[in-house]
Amino acid sequence: MSRINIDEPRWDQNTYVGRAKHFFTITNPLNLLCTPTELERAKSVVTSYRKGEALNLSEDDIWKAKSIYDSAFHPDTGEKMMLIGRMSAQVPMNMTITGCMLTFYKTTPAVVFWQWINQSFNAIVNYTNRSGDSPISVKQLGTSYVLATGGALVTALGLNSLVKSMPPLIGRLVPFSAVAAANCVNIPLMRMKEWREMGVVLLDQDNNIMGNSKKAARQGVAMVTLSRILMAVPSCVLPPIVMNILEKRGTLRRMPWISAPLQVIMCGVCLTFATPACCALFPQKSSIAVSSLEPEVQDKIRQLPNAPETVYYNKGL
Repeated sequence: MSRINIDEPRWDQNTYVGRAKHFFTITNPLNLLCTPTELERAKSVVTSYRKGEALNLSEDDIWKAKSIYDSAFHPDTGEKMMLIGRMSAQVPMNMTITGCMLTFYKTTPAVVFWQWINQSFNAIVNYTNRSGDSPISVKQLGTSYVLATGGALVTALGLNSLVKSMPPLIGRLVPFSAVAAANCVNIPLMRMKEWREMGVVLLDQDNNIMGNSKKAARQGVAMVTLSRILMAVPSCVLPPIVMNILEKRGTLRRMPWISAPLQVIMCGVCLTFATPACCALFPQKSSIAVSSLEPEVQDKIRQLPNAPETVYYNKGL
């Protein structure tokens, strides 16, 4: 069997379908069920294969071990990540939190509690998946956490007071507005060092370092923010529409207990597909024309032999 490059995704990342398949494996909740023994075995397989050791395994077995390894171990440090901070925990955690935000949205204490829970979970995910090259400081994490939580609460409580006289469906959509507002604060703040100071590393087609760019960092942050907001659309919009229909039919009056579990289930179905689908909207290794970079970065690149017209960078998640 010819050797495979397990340091690159299994599927072609130049196509949307290839990227979607890749993220389906990364966000697969079944990886949470792997035992510590299975995780260590997957780590051993990946480590041995990278060293060039011969393994009596099929190509599918190696890719399976790689997907399990990626789901639990940090790509830069190799440390085992906190369970609820892993990408494979995104669907079960978000479906529970989003379902409860959509259910308990009418009273101020409920809004405060669930928006706080949501932003606390986001902070854990951001810290767990922090970059080894551009680490997140405790101060940066704390500032982002406080401002994102504040932004979500101001949006949710402010809109709740404005929509009291509007149709019930409008009120049910308020949590989505709060989630979108928090993402617009949280992601740029978490990556402030990239777009204000350091920039992101630029690479040519052969992965040679071309320099750093703050403009590329801002482009990456914008793409990640948009994909995160779109990721929340199905789970924050479809359940409210269904619940509004059930409320008009009197179903919720007859069976009030069904509201929370039904919305959690609907959020789970939506997020199972929306999470990988929206992560795949933009290539992880995104491109930017050299002519769109800062003038000083353009000059530096054009002085190099065989200077490229397009460079690449990691947009983040």
